[in-house]
Amino acid sequence: MSVKREIKCELEIDEPNQKECPEGKFIDPVSLMENGKFIFNAPPEAPVFEPTAEEFKDPLKYISKIRSVAQKYGICKIRPPSNWNPPFCVDVDKFKFTPIIQKLNEQDAITRVKLNFLEKIAKYWHLQGISFKIPVLEQRAVDLYSLYKIVEFEGGFDEVCSKKKWEKVASRMGYVCKKSSSTVLKSHYKKWLNPFSLLHATIKDEIYNKPIAKKRKVLNIKENNSCVSNMTTKKIKLNPDDDNDSNDYTKDPPYPMDRFSSKCKTGHLKSKKSTRSKPAVNYIEKYCCQKCGRDKSEKTILICDECDSSFHMQCLIIPLTTVPKGTWRCDKCVINELNKPSDAFGFQPAQRQYTLQQFGEMADKFKSKYFNMPVHLVPTDKVEQEYWKIVSSIDSTVKAKYGADIHTMDHGSGFPTGLALSGNKDNTFYKSYVEDHWNLNNLPILKDSVFSFINADLSGIKVPWMYVGMCFSTFCWHNEDHWSYSINYSHWGEPKTWYGIPGASAEAFEEVMKDTAPELFHSEPDLLHQLVTILNPNILMKANIPVYRTDQNAGEFVVIFPRSYHAGFNQGFNFAESVNFAPADWISIGRECVNYYSSIKRICVFSHDELLFKILKSCDDLTPKAAALVYADFKEMIKFEWVHRKALLDWGVTEVDFVKFEHQEDDLRQCMICNTTLFLSAVSCMCDQKRLACLRHFKQLCDCPAQMHVFKYGYTIDEFQPLLRKVKAIAETAHDD
Repeated sequence: MSVKREIKCELEIDEPNQKECPEGKFIDPVSLMENGKFIFNAPPEAPVFEPTAEEFKDPLKYISKIRSVAQKYGICKIRPPSNWNPPFCVDVDKFKFTPIIQKLNEQDAITRVKLNFLEKIAKYWHLQGISFKIPVLEQRAVDLYSLYKIVEFEGGFDEVCSKKKWEKVASRMGYVCKKSSSTVLKSHYKKWLNPFSLLHATIKDEIYNKPIAKKRKVLNIKENNSCVSNMTTKKIKLNPDDDNDSNDYTKDPPYPMDRFSSKCKTGHLKSKKSTRSKPAVNYIEKYCCQKCGRDKSEKTILICDECDSSFHMQCLIIPLTTVPKGTWRCDKCVINELNKPSDAFGFQPAQRQYTLQQFGEMADKFKSKYFNMPVHLVPTDKVEQEYWKIVSSIDSTVKAKYGADIHTMDHGSGFPTGLALSGNKDNTFYKSYVEDHWNLNNLPILKDSVFSFINADLSGIKVPWMYVGMCFSTFCWHNEDHWSYSINYSHWGEPKTWYGIPGASAEAFEEVMKDTAPELFHSEPDLLHQLVTILNPNILMKANIPVYRTDQNAGEFVVIFPRSYHAGFNQGFNFAESVNFAPADWISIGRECVNYYSSIKRICVFSHDELLFKILKSCDDLTPKAAALVYADFKEMIKFEWVHRKALLDWGVTEVDFVKFEHQEDDLRQCMICNTTLFLSAVSCMCDQKRLACLRHFKQLCDCPAQMHVFKYGYTIDEFQPLLRKVKAIAETAHDD
């Protein structure tokens, strides 16, 4: 028989030490319905550009030409001249990949919140020993989360009942037969949600902060244990003595055990031998109800198996009439259990690898079976409508597989490369595409591309990634690292549907996302950086966020402009390739991005200042226009360094140390406060030389006085001046011309 030790008198809910999750903006289900059926209204189309053969020769020049128009949409589509058809160069026989598995409705922000809520409801009823099943009404699963929120908004269950608002609730839920539906919704709410609602509404009541009331009385222990036997019909515990007492019995005592078969009925017993010569004395602690403070009707007192607090069955938030079977938890411990955070959401890899042929056969079989027609006959708008219906459905089980972020360094590119020429050295057709500027292996490192100054092969940024899609496979809302440009080319296959938001609306988009699903962002503030969340464009459009769409067919490019959020899905089996690039007009946006990353403590992919210095040291090759943009950003950088170095000096730092930051690994030269990659300067302290801070956060490095801090620099302000004058002279040649 197990023995419980000293009982804690104070109870606390296990909540993280952080701000309470704010209330978000609730979206009525009816706002996405017509006549009780889900409806998706396609956003307006993004622009499509068709360059001439002459314009198509220089991709960066052409994209710069259309930028003033195209960037207002966030994305645009470019159709190459009809004679531009690069060969597909992936070795189909050797190409194998492991796709990720996407359960579609779990990707949607609102649906994920609803599913998390349903998980809590199911767990709540499981803890009560009752199995839970989602009810169905008008041939669709009842959205219990929306029902809960709407009733809460309308004043609560009693208010909705007294003022007869259930038809209004049914209307907001999108049900057509409001009268009959309202009655059913009321019964479902009363059965499944009202107990849960009452629990939440009263759990913070002051009764839970009171110490557990106890009364003690002395009993003479007789050899035949008659006293104990007489008391065992009540919900009692014998006095728990000190843990250090070596005389505690740990074996079952010789009284009937059938009455103690369930913890929730009686708790645990133990006794203590007396060292005195007079009859043994023991204390029986009679537990009082935590709510009413009384110990009457002890037969109806339940003792929590988790925290040992005690309640009359009739004093519980949801009163009980019979003793629960098995273990029993009090309302507060139930809340603690429900408040345990869920595992972070993410995509799991499939259990097997696929060749392109195997994946294609699987993808085509899935689509033809789902739509009950040949894959090439399914209209794109039908697939789009069905996609958004699936992701908004709480009871959908549809899954898709996606071969995402496949490295070309490991598998080879879909475009011709030097390797493709190994057996075709005299083939002018292959050679022309190996050197073609629109080849995504070349575009990031063209002469006028800023990324050409980055020495490292940054996979996904300088080096393309490939994507193998099937019907409904998804790429979630995100913008590119360092807010760079991105370009995607569809080699072959069915269309890819894109949605784009202009970079100018990025912050407004982020606010709407956080306001729509605050529960998700409360637990994962960097959710949008994880590429695992979508939100219906119609909801964004209702919030005045401009959203545009396009269908990318085989042989077409899609260009994403700086800071533009984008998302989409594949209409069927296809193969695409993408990469980032950065013309000179990106430089100022890149600095703005690094400052933003610092504010949210996001790690940079590369040092912006280091990239700028590499450009300056090779500025002879810059065009006057690019030099002017570099000059403006360089001046901004010098101003920042001068102001913050002076602040450091005024604070009292006198120790200095010269450091070549570029010779260190990026992981070893990050600000410990904001994670910015350090290049020009940093601050350390003698208390721990390995800890570094940027000039923004040197006072947060530690509590030591300024005299113990060390200013580390890679360049003096004087060293900046010759480079500044040089790039300025190049920029001014544009005016001379």
